[in-house]
Amino acid sequence: MSRIYNGFDKNGERWLLLVFYVMLVGTMFIEVVRREVFSYSSIWGEEIVRYSFIYLAWIGAASAVKQRGHIRIDVIMNYVPRTMKTLLYILGDVVMFVVAIIALYWSWEAVHVSWKFGSVTHGLRVPQYLFLFAVPFGFALVMFRLIQSFLRDLSDLRNGRDVYEGDTLFD
Repeated sequence: MSRIYNGFDKNGERWLLLVFYVMLVGTMFIEVVRREVFSYSSIWGEEIVRYSFIYLAWIGAASAVKQRGHIRIDVIMNYVPRTMKTLLYILGDVVMFVVAIIALYWSWEAVHVSWKFGSVTHGLRVPQYLFLFAVPFGFALVMFRLIQSFLRDLSDLRNGRDVYEGDTLFD
C-alpha cells in the first residue's frame, strides 16, 4: 500500500495533468482539422476542451501547492530569520486551508444540486456533475497537499532545518 501511496504522492498530479492535457490538445487538433478541412465542427469537442482545461487548472493548483510554485510575494522572506520564515509559511498554509474548506463546501453544493436535478451538458449529454466535480476534486487535492506541507514545515521547524521554499524558476 505504501508503494501505491508513494507513487501517487510523487507523480499523481503529473499523470492526471498529462491525461487531461493530451485530451485537450488531441480534441482541439481534431476540431481544427474538422472545421478547416471539412467545414464542420461539433459542440462536443468544444465541451471536452473546456472541461479538460478546468480539470487541468484545478489539478495544476494542487501541484503548485505541493511544489510551493504558486504565485506569492516573498520579498519579506529574505529579511526574516529562519524560524519566522517557517512560521509565515505555516500561517499561509493554514489560511489557504481555511479558504479551501469554504470553497470545497460551496463547490460541493453545486455538484450536489446538479446531481439532484439530473442536469446534463448541452453537447455531450452526459451528467453535468462529472464536470462540476473538477472544483471540489481540485480543492480536496489542494487540502491534501496543504496538510503535507504543514507537516513538512512543522518537522523542519522542530529539527531546525530551513523551510522548503520550492524550486526556483530562474537560478
